[in-house]
Amino acid sequence: MEKMKRRSAIATIGAVSLGLASPRLLKADVLQKPYAVKKEILKTDILVIGGGTAGVIAAIQAGRAGCSTILVENGSMLGGTTTTGGVSFPGIFFAWGKQIISGIGWELVQEAVTLNDDELPDFSRPHGRQHWHHQVRVNGPLYAILAEEKCIEAGVSLRFYETPVNITGNRNGWTVTTMGKGTQTEIQCNQLIDCTGNAYAASIAGLSVLREAETQPGTLMFEIGGYDYNRLDMDMVKSRFSEAVQRGELVKGEFYNVDALLRSGGDNVQHVAGADSTTSETHTVANIAGRASLLRTVRFLRTLPGLEKLKILDMQNETAVRETYRIDGLYQVTQEDYVTGRVFDDAVSYSYYPIDLHDEHGVIPKQLKEGMVATVPLRSLIPKNSRNFLVAGRCLSSDRLANSALRVQASCMGMGQAASAAAVLANQQGKSPHEISIAALHELLAAHGAVVPTV
Repeated sequence: MEKMKRRSAIATIGAVSLGLASPRLLKADVLQKPYAVKKEILKTDILVIGGGTAGVIAAIQAGRAGCSTILVENGSMLGGTTTTGGVSFPGIFFAWGKQIISGIGWELVQEAVTLNDDELPDFSRPHGRQHWHHQVRVNGPLYAILAEEKCIEAGVSLRFYETPVNITGNRNGWTVTTMGKGTQTEIQCNQLIDCTGNAYAASIAGLSVLREAETQPGTLMFEIGGYDYNRLDMDMVKSRFSEAVQRGELVKGEFYNVDALLRSGGDNVQHVAGADSTTSETHTVANIAGRASLLRTVRFLRTLPGLEKLKILDMQNETAVRETYRIDGLYQVTQEDYVTGRVFDDAVSYSYYPIDLHDEHGVIPKQLKEGMVATVPLRSLIPKNSRNFLVAGRCLSSDRLANSALRVQASCMGMGQAASAAAVLANQQGKSPHEISIAALHELLAAHGAVVPTV
């Protein structure tokens, strides 16, 4: 009898191991049909394309103002340059002891600082030629999470991993086809805001865009360690580094200052020539180039005395990009406009940052004269020959030198809120953004905490 029980138990175990037991004891795989691309049609008041610095603020503003809003982002998180790009020190919000950019962007920055127990700089102290002392350090991942939370609270519909492939205009707005992971969506919107940074949506929509023959380099943000900077023979390091560049072992201009590289342990010190995030192909090239540059440099530095244990501690997923395309707008902001602090009749936000053009020799910022603060006109956010279309961020209509200052995060936040408020009013009134009242736009911006330019 005992033998029979043992045989029965063994038989049951064997059946389970072979998948022959009762379905109640073992769940079997179920054959599924091949995945079919999900196709749907959505309608919204305002569509924001690009969830970076400007796009996040634009979407929140639209949602808070009562418009149905969709935000399309081709990556996995919000924040752009501040998060995926790793430039987690947005600025500059204060100029000459006075706050010139506030509103939703500043709200988000303050919450990120508070929740991470960080401290704000003392904005009452002049920064002199060291403008970075007025930039605010934030926890990038925390910033991304807070941005997402605020979008959801504002009723914004977030669509990650999607990118527009076709944009056509009609009398009442735009129809945008996006492709994503297993999705194809037709989004019908009344107002469209391009916050891609590359004027990508504007270009697809058939609007004119501009680009320099040679663009500013990008930067892969990273952190290195495993050495004591104070014990390094920097004269030797700089000499050997220069020799490696001359031999072609290292690429000239990738790291224009090896002392800064080692002193800071990485950060914003690398140059990736021609970095372009406009398409998946160009973005792939930029990312590979940034990572290859870092690897090449790490391997070389580890051959030098005192740097044998140098290691990569952290690295961003993407190479951050400074310059690609800009729209051909109703007005082009010039360097002269910027450095003289011109206040336009249709000014909607401020911008304060030195002229900051990067090239193969590095960068030497040109500070603004005391008391000068630039403004951004609504016309520079509207492409020529367009209706119901705005941009915000570094792809605004501006010349190269003005753009080198306008492209920074705080300025893009101000633009994002202003463009969105203009889209809200245009949507409510059945108009195109260039037709709305600037006084009404200023009133709406002020109601949402923005600093409105005044003469």
